[in-house]
Amino acid sequence: MSKPYSEDRIKVPRFNEEGGFYTTPERSKIMGKIRGKNTKPELAFRKALWEAGYRYRIDYKKLIGKPDIALKKYKTVIFIDGEFWHGYNWEERKHKIKTNREFWIPKIERNIQRDVEVNNALAEKGYTVFRFWETEVKKNLETCLATVLAHLDAVKAAS
Repeated sequence: MSKPYSEDRIKVPRFNEEGGFYTTPERSKIMGKIRGKNTKPELAFRKALWEAGYRYRIDYKKLIGKPDIALKKYKTVIFIDGEFWHGYNWEERKHKIKTNREFWIPKIERNIQRDVEVNNALAEKGYTVFRFWETEVKKNLETCLATVLAHLDAVKAAS
């Protein structure tokens, strides 16, 4: 079942040997260590949010995009995005990719496009979406947390 998109979806070539992509056991081992869930910034943010007295769901599958943190009661979701995978400072950084450019550039651009689609879909459902970069959370956890807490306190006061 295909969803309507406002712009053409970026096609990502498959990562296979026929396309000239070779996976070595060493490459496979390295890629296998990349975490998608429970990264250190996520854990730190969740711990701080818990200590502030807010309860949440993690990797909530019932919402599009599986938000890292979902506060259903407050209709708020939080994503903590990795810089490489979600295209931080993309226009400047994409020129630095040297290997498998035919795969990685469309892959990351599709991730960026999907993030926008997810934000729009969640906003249509009445959710407030916060997206933070991992580095931002690592360096300024208090600032990121304060932004979310201010919103949550405002929602709590309004109800």
